[in-house]
Amino acid sequence: MGCGYDERGPGAVDEQAEISTPQEAANNPLVLAFGRLQGAANRLEYLVGRSLEQECGISHLMYEVLLILGRAGEPGLSMRAVAQEQVLTTGGVTRLVDRMEVAGLVERTEDPGDRRGRLVRLTPKGAETAVAATRVHVENIRRLFLAPLPPEDRDRFAEDLRILSHAARDVLPRLP
Repeated sequence: MGCGYDERGPGAVDEQAEISTPQEAANNPLVLAFGRLQGAANRLEYLVGRSLEQECGISHLMYEVLLILGRAGEPGLSMRAVAQEQVLTTGGVTRLVDRMEVAGLVERTEDPGDRRGRLVRLTPKGAETAVAATRVHVENIRRLFLAPLPPEDRDRFAEDLRILSHAARDVLPRLP
C-alpha cells in the first residue's frame, strides 16, 4: 500500500519500505515525518493558544472564529458555514458561539436571505479583540514558527502548508 508520495531526492522517503516488525513500523520515514508535523502543530497550538488566553482572554478556537467572521464581513455567516470552516459539528460551534456571545464578541442576527435563518457576526468588541489578538498572534508566529526556519525556506514552507491544507480540505466530506 503506497501513500502516493514518490519524490526522490535528498531526504526522500521510501514509501515501499518493508514493514514487518514493530521497530520498522515505529521508524518508518513516512510515519516519522507525519508524527513530526503533528507534534509541531500540537506544540505550536498549545503555545499560541496559551498566549492568546493570557494576553487576550480568548481561546485559540475563539480567535479562529473571530478571523472567519472577520473575513466574511457583513451580514455574517450561518452557524453551519462557521462549523464547516472550523471542522466542528454544528452543536460544537453553537456552544462555542454561545460562549462568544456571552463575552460580547459576536452576535446573532436574522438572515436577510432566509427569514428562518440566523447569522453570526462580529460585534465592535469582537472586531477590536480580533485586531488585538492578531497583533499578539503575528508576533508569536514570527518567534515560534518562522524564526527556527532558515530564511530562504520560509516562503516555500508556507506554500507547502497551504497546498497540504487545501488538499486535506478538499478530501473532507461536507457537513450535512
